[in-house]
Amino acid sequence: MNAPAAIPVPVRLAHLPRQRPGTVSAVDWDALAKPEARRLRELGLDEGVEVELLHRSSFFGGGPIACRIGRMTVALRRHVAAAIHVTPAA
Repeated sequence: MNAPAAIPVPVRLAHLPRQRPGTVSAVDWDALAKPEARRLRELGLDEGVEVELLHRSSFFGGGPIACRIGRMTVALRRHVAAAIHVTPAA
């Protein structure tokens, strides 16, 4: 008998392993300022969009992160990335 496959649990985008794609499962819009939320929507970030963490700044653990949203590479502040919940690809 085969062991059941692990079910991926959503994590915050800031904690997604580098270069591992995932799908946005939810965005905590209330945690973001209106201009930040508007910018994410303009970039096309919403539930179901594929994202990938490319790089974390090592600036005292609080610097920006670089991620791929669809085919775009963008930089996000850590608190913005923490509002984005991602289900890692299996």
